Amino acid sequence: MKRNGSCRGVVLAVLAGLMLGILGTLACQPAPPTAQQAATQPSMPLEPARRAILPEKSPKTGLPYSPGILAGKTLYISGHLGRDPVQTALVTGGIEAETRQALANIREVLMEAGMDFKDVTTVTVYITDFKNFEKFNAVYREYFPTDPPARATVQVAALNVGALVELQMIAVKP
Repeated sequence: MKRNGSCRGVVLAVLAGLMLGILGTLACQPAPPTAQQAATQPSMPLEPARRAILPEKSPKTGLPYSPGILAGKTLYISGHLGRDPVQTALVTGGIEAETRQALANIREVLMEAGMDFKDVTTVTVYITDFKNFEKFNAVYREYFPTDPPARATVQVAALNVGALVELQMIAVKP
């Protein structure tokens, strides 16, 4: 009999603690605005948390990715090759031509999001041969002549469709 009494006491203590926790939580919640307060407070337009950036002049490869994703004020730009935006094939002319075309395609993504190269904060470069590094940098400097973004350059064994270079970026709206 005594055992049932102690179990009842434990159950009552747990229920009392639960009730106190619920009441304490409710007491700390702000009161909902009155109708008058809601009517006088300006409503903030809600931007979508994530928006795909799909420029008209972007190569349409049919692959499952977006050229860019705008999340808040940050634009995440997919890796871009030096593809002709109309034919989707790589441009001819080596690393310089591919770099210029990749940067032109990226500029379309940036402009569609209301940005430009000045807003780029970081770049990742994938290059198939560091023998082309100097030629790549000469073109890259044309687009980032002063205060260039942070950058990592990685040599890779191969890139899609035999490309020599791929560029991926992140940009932030001021």
